Amino acid sequence: MADPAAAPEQLLAADGYAFVPALRMRALLGAAALERWDGFASSWDHLGIDRYMADGGRYRRRRHAVFAAGAAGFERKPHQPHYQSRDHNALNGGIERWFTPVEDQVATHPVLLAILSACRSLFEELTPPGARPDTWHVELHQFRIEPSGNEDGHPTPEGLHRDGVDWVLVLLVARENIASGVTSIHDAQRRLLGSFTLEQPLDAALVDDGRVYHGVTAIRPLDPALPAHRDVLVVTFRRQ
Repeated sequence: MADPAAAPEQLLAADGYAFVPALRMRALLGAAALERWDGFASSWDHLGIDRYMADGGRYRRRRHAVFAAGAAGFERKPHQPHYQSRDHNALNGGIERWFTPVEDQVATHPVLLAILSACRSLFEELTPPGARPDTWHVELHQFRIEPSGNEDGHPTPEGLHRDGVDWVLVLLVARENIASGVTSIHDAQRRLLGSFTLEQPLDAALVDDGRVYHGVTAIRPLDPALPAHRDVLVVTFRRQ
């Protein structure tokens, strides 16, 4: 497994992925933005049910937003569907999926703006100068996976996959009463490169989507009698 103490940009360049511990993410985002972390994290209590699950599951809640990222900063685009081809999502792809929009106060929150800025800085640095777009297409997903009783929840029900973008950030917001949820990274031949578990709020995975596949194992409640959830923020950057 890659050394988590190494700089994220070095790991991404060398291996196509990076596990970034919470302490390092805090340094990247800055103390000022994170002073309002609790309010940002609490927005995961207000997500809509994902009604596009082809497996019939009702264990996933989410909100979605789209931004344009350029030299002038980040501009939210009009609400639009999320679309993935079936090549990238064999379970739920091939259709336009209209999710509940991200709330305005979340889309303009200092924590989110710090995350987006850190991502743009990192991803621009790792994109060859001739391939850097004037404007990135950025998608933001708030996910909550809720296993219940003896039923698992599936963070990546489509299995091992690529997202069909250039770069991906997966940031843990909260884990409550759950076991497992192991992230695995695989090369183009689907051979395992490494695995880790996002355990602490702000633990993160960074992925070069063109180079590697990623997936997350099912989660289950530690105590089936109590509520359980795994909250993550997923941010993707794609060249227009």
